[in-house]
Amino acid sequence: MHSAGMDRFKLFPLAQARRLCICETNQLAELAAPMSKYPQILENVRVAKKIDVNASTAIQGAVKQAELRLNGAGRVVLRPSGTEPVIRVMVEGREEALVRTLAKELAASVAAAAAA
Repeated sequence: MHSAGMDRFKLFPLAQARRLCICETNQLAELAAPMSKYPQILENVRVAKKIDVNASTAIQGAVKQAELRLNGAGRVVLRPSGTEPVIRVMVEGREEALVRTLAKELAASVAAAAAA
C-alpha cells in the first residue's frame, strides 16, 4: 500500500498513549488536544482491473505534485480497497478548497492510469 507523506506525520502509538493515561491519570482526549484536525477528502475510484499505484509513474508523479502543493501541511494516501475493485484516494490538509481540488485531480489520475 502507498502512504506518501506518512513519514512526516509519525503517529503517536495508541499503546503508548494508553500507558500514559494509566500511569499519569491523563485522559486520551487531553493527550490528543494539541493535534490539529484538517479537512480530509476521500475519493473512491472504481477500477476494472487491479493496478499497483506504486508502480505507476503517472500516479506517482501526480502524488508528488499534490504533496508539493500541500507544502508540508497535509498528506496524500492511496490504497486499494480490500473488499471491492476500488482505489481509495485520501487527501488531508489545512485548506479545504485545495484538498478537494487535489483529491479530484488525483482521482482523475488514478482513473486514467487504470484505464490505460
